[in-house]
Amino acid sequence: PPSFETLDLHFDRQVATVSLNRPDKANSMNEAMWAELQACFEWLDDEAAVRAVILAGNGGHFCAGLDLQMFGGLHGASSEPARRSEHLRRTILRMQGNLSAIEKCRKPVLAAIHKTCIGGGVDLVCCADMRYATEDAYFSIREIDIGMTADVGTLQRLPKLISDGVVRELAYTGRNMDAEEAREHGFVNRVYEDRDTLMREVMATAQSIARKSPLAGRTMRLPVCSTRTRLEACIKP
Repeated sequence: PPSFETLDLHFDRQVATVSLNRPDKANSMNEAMWAELQACFEWLDDEAAVRAVILAGNGGHFCAGLDLQMFGGLHGASSEPARRSEHLRRTILRMQGNLSAIEKCRKPVLAAIHKTCIGGGVDLVCCADMRYATEDAYFSIREIDIGMTADVGTLQRLPKLISDGVVRELAYTGRNMDAEEAREHGFVNRVYEDRDTLMREVMATAQSIARKSPLAGRTMRLPVCSTRTRLEACIKP
């Protein structure tokens, strides 16, 4: 298996656990992590021994969002407004592709979320099939507080997971949505007492999935795609 600078990859039988691994930075997403998420999930998609994937975070927080040090480079080094805008556009498209690799992975992805999940962390977990959280977890679309738009996937994916009005409220206010509210809205499947319980129970669910037919699971991994795409996912080696 590959090794990564910002991710921790472990295997338990046919389940892979991908953990964000910048605990000293609350797992904030730097440039390396964005690229490594795509590389990791593309590798998992091709790895026949993997039948389910858990997405988690090491340390005290799941993910504190975009690393603030990335902001300086989002527009590039040019002083020309048009070139800066073009650089920003290309950067956003690349970041969208980085996270879309999770959504495109044909293995079921279960997000195990504890404590902080804000900004880019919400973008991240929206790409998963299922989300589980600890009692102290909270979710926030914080881009509004820094004058940005949540343009890496949250505003496109979240309305398919919870009601449009709730998404708009979260996006316009930037407020926190705690784990119990997230469960009430159907954003997370279950809420657990602490991280140890969360990881144990999510692993049990992932192992149960891994024991099922992998080809059947791959077709259900693509619920928003066409029937033809589902069939191609099933027959792809």
